[in-house]
Amino acid sequence: MNILAWSPDGEMLAVPGLKNDVVMYDRDTAEKLFTLRGDHFEPICFLSWSPNGKYMATSGLDRQVLIWDVDKKQDIDRQKFSECVSCVAWKPLGNALAVIDVMGKYGVWESAVPSTMKSPTEDIPGLNSKNGNGFLLFDEDEAPSVSGNLSDLNEDNHDELETPSRKRLRKHSSYSDDWEEDCNDELESIPKVESRKKASYGHKENVNSKTGSRNMMVTAGPKIQEAFQPGATPAEPGKRRFLCYNMLGSITTMEHDGYSHIEIDFHDTSSGPRVPAMTDYFGFTMASLNENGSVFANPCKGEKNMSTLMYRPFSSWANNSEWSMRFEGEEVRAIALGNAWVAAVTSLNFLRIFTEGGLQRYILSLDGPVVTAAGHNDELAVVTHISPPLPTDEQMLEFRVFNIPHGTQSLRGRLPVTPGSSLTWFGFSEEGQLSSFDSKGVLRVFTSQYGGSWLPLFSASKLKNSEENYWVAGLNASKLFCVVCKSPELFPQSTPKPVLTLLDLSFPLASSDLGADILENEFMMSNMHLSQIQRSIEERAASGLDTTSLDDESFNLEASLDRCILRLIASCCNGDKLVRATELGKLLTLEKSVRGAIKLVTALKLPNLAERFNNILEEKMLTETLGKTALPNSSSVCNVSTKHDVSSAPDISKTSQGVSAPPMHTFPSIRKQKADEGNGKSEQNHIVASEKTTSVVETKKVTKVNQINPTRPSNPFAKSSSNQENSSLFDSLKKMKKPDIKGK
Repeated sequence: MNILAWSPDGEMLAVPGLKNDVVMYDRDTAEKLFTLRGDHFEPICFLSWSPNGKYMATSGLDRQVLIWDVDKKQDIDRQKFSECVSCVAWKPLGNALAVIDVMGKYGVWESAVPSTMKSPTEDIPGLNSKNGNGFLLFDEDEAPSVSGNLSDLNEDNHDELETPSRKRLRKHSSYSDDWEEDCNDELESIPKVESRKKASYGHKENVNSKTGSRNMMVTAGPKIQEAFQPGATPAEPGKRRFLCYNMLGSITTMEHDGYSHIEIDFHDTSSGPRVPAMTDYFGFTMASLNENGSVFANPCKGEKNMSTLMYRPFSSWANNSEWSMRFEGEEVRAIALGNAWVAAVTSLNFLRIFTEGGLQRYILSLDGPVVTAAGHNDELAVVTHISPPLPTDEQMLEFRVFNIPHGTQSLRGRLPVTPGSSLTWFGFSEEGQLSSFDSKGVLRVFTSQYGGSWLPLFSASKLKNSEENYWVAGLNASKLFCVVCKSPELFPQSTPKPVLTLLDLSFPLASSDLGADILENEFMMSNMHLSQIQRSIEERAASGLDTTSLDDESFNLEASLDRCILRLIASCCNGDKLVRATELGKLLTLEKSVRGAIKLVTALKLPNLAERFNNILEEKMLTETLGKTALPNSSSVCNVSTKHDVSSAPDISKTSQGVSAPPMHTFPSIRKQKADEGNGKSEQNHIVASEKTTSVVETKKVTKVNQINPTRPSNPFAKSSSNQENSSLFDSLKKMKKPDIKGK
């Protein structure tokens, strides 16, 4: 122990503890109040209070600097350095922390405290606060110590800005003038730090051409987001926390006397296996869970600075199926599980793929630092940084989706987040749709529409409840599953067990002039689901799989979408938005729906709109007719010839299977023509009743068909059909002649 510090209000004394923690003592009673214990795995060598006493910065021999929220007794941020940091100091005005390491590298950590939290310089306690007599001030006649001049090394010599006591200190020092001159010369030889306005990525180093010394500068401006594990909550001393929480279950841990107690629970206890609790001696900080097993990982710890990855299957035919991997000098940042594979992303930007049995299968190099990862069946999704944040404080993220069994990359692109926010959850929906949620409360789902786009399906700002934060657990096609936390809490406590809240997915629509926001949202959601189903049908059909169930689902969704459109048309008619109603009419899928729209506008006495809907119906029916009669050229020639011949031979038209059936939808004029032809056919049936006339007519028709067939392209289907018709015709003639002969 080589450092201790009083809190700014003089009430507490902070002392580095023996367990890599900070112990707080009461000033009056010297009693131990509480401890700050977090991710330091080696002794603390320096600590410093923020100006308002709400935060504390600690540096350790593990080369880490941690920022603590003293009231909550938990660390809120940390930075890893290449060397041990020997001293830190808070900026008196602003949110920044100056650091210097044992090699002389120094720099400034901007935004040391997250911008969403209270500033470290807000509500600074004054000297006249309670028990303020704990601060020592020099009298006029007292001789100052050397430390008094040390505090004045880099101050400007402006008497009007100094307090009287500081001026007396400088006056009574016999060698202060000479010392200041030497110090000024010394300071001039120190290389200047580059302007903070210049963008930099990570830690930037300057090399002094004269002395060869290196100076480190921490990135100024927006801070790059640290890696996180979906469904995990921060550690709190003495409290149980989540290592993983998803739609299947949860993994919790609680530290006790140097080790942790881990429990795995399933939401549906009837279907999930019963997993015994385990004792954790590694200090795992992240986990992932699926139906087959669980995987755990921890940051670098111990003397060898090693990180551990461990997989535990829930059932196996072999004993000792659990396995673990150690990484020396390489820290696991994110993990994921899938069907028979385990993935880990490390601080070296390595993506490591393992089999369920522990075989090291693949190692890939990613393009940037990892943010998070998630798995679903055969697919693994990884989010990485592609560049420093924009000046608008927008994180520049990229996602990649890998198919592990096939060894392919199915998707890659930018992951959008709201400006000024960070990614807080990432994963797959119950249906396998890639989804993300940011700190501004916006949920996005990836779809194949427009070549692959992210659709915002939920926005917390639309709920108009600023006192609530939403901690996401998962989602399905229509609902978002989350835990509602009262502001300023960002995550739930594991005890008691949090209650999931189901929120409806909805697009963040603008306020419509119709006041039909609910109908418009239903319309857009149904369109999105229909697009997803149609894509699934195409994929299954391409793979040769049965699509019957999806076809039925698609038809039901089309009917539901038509009903929604009809209600929107009614709203447009009531709001006198006839152009919009016409656009909606063109989106109707079923003929029955279009006829319903015509009846609706006719009842509302809108003849112009009814006429437009009639035109839409005729266009739709014509399109369907052309689509059904669109055949290859040879077939079309055969059908035309056959139809021409059959028009005068109704019996052949009834029995022939080579002639295409009439279309389902026809125009009124076409239907009338067909009816006239039907009347002509019925009259011909009376004529055919006569034996002699029938034999002559049918013989002529058969002869005509036989004459046409050799001249047209071969069509085995029409040919066989004609032969069947001819044979059946002669058989019928013979049967009709036999009774007449017997009668004669």
